[in-house]
Amino acid sequence: MNMTIKTALTGLAFAGFAMTAQAADIVVGGKNFTEQQLLSSITEQLLVAKGHSVDNRAGMGSAAVREAMESGQIDVYWEYTGTSLITYNKVEEKLNAEDTYARVKELDAEKGISWLDASAANNTYALAMRAADASEKGITTLSELAAAVNGGQEISFGSNAEFYARPDGLKPLEVAYGFEFGRANVKRMDSGLVYQALKDAQVDVGLVFATDGRIPAFDFVVLSDDQGYFPAYALAPVVRTEVLEANPELGDLLNAVSAKLDDEVMAALNARVDVEKVSIENVAADFLKENGLI
Repeated sequence: MNMTIKTALTGLAFAGFAMTAQAADIVVGGKNFTEQQLLSSITEQLLVAKGHSVDNRAGMGSAAVREAMESGQIDVYWEYTGTSLITYNKVEEKLNAEDTYARVKELDAEKGISWLDASAANNTYALAMRAADASEKGITTLSELAAAVNGGQEISFGSNAEFYARPDGLKPLEVAYGFEFGRANVKRMDSGLVYQALKDAQVDVGLVFATDGRIPAFDFVVLSDDQGYFPAYALAPVVRTEVLEANPELGDLLNAVSAKLDDEVMAALNARVDVEKVSIENVAADFLKENGLI
């Protein structure tokens, strides 16, 4: 065959393949912590098993992943109702879990984002202490923590930088409960380091995520939010509406995953990664197989 013709045909074949692959891709996003990376991998493996070609872009910051969805750079990821309500939609009204979901579903629909079924997993922010220390100090609630600080106890707090500055973060929490750790007693660090710092008694109280598997593994106790400061952070898949309309099967597939998730399940999955050091890909694959999803 003439080499020029052969080269041209090869180029056309490659271009055709590339265009087909590009057209079939569903871009999965995710934030940059264990739970989100697990959910991104679960979503990727499920969609691939069902015949989709997937580009997984996990590991993004919260604001970045939301911006990427609004601009059409990603098609699906897992979000928390409270984050959308307060951070993305700037709603300050206190709502219960059901109303929070309904409000964000309505508000985000106007932006071309469809919320699928919310899971029973509520990965709210929480403050935790070492169980023995909490027992010794007689602290089981955030009100009791506030009373201890106001009573003169020097109690240090480990927090990530985001919570320190969020509109639903540390300063409003202190206002709601009527206390202040004091700048010298607040230690800012990466989220993952907070757990180790609390375990090693480098801080007395740590910011945690309620579904993190290190809470039971490290014998922490979560302080009860007895005044209901934190909103619901129900975990749910969100999809760009035009992508969902073009691929309606995504709804059933992702809702089936959502139905299998609650606080206990999420904590166990997270612990397999963070405590047992099993790879995210293997934990995701095991979850899908054990639940008959693939």
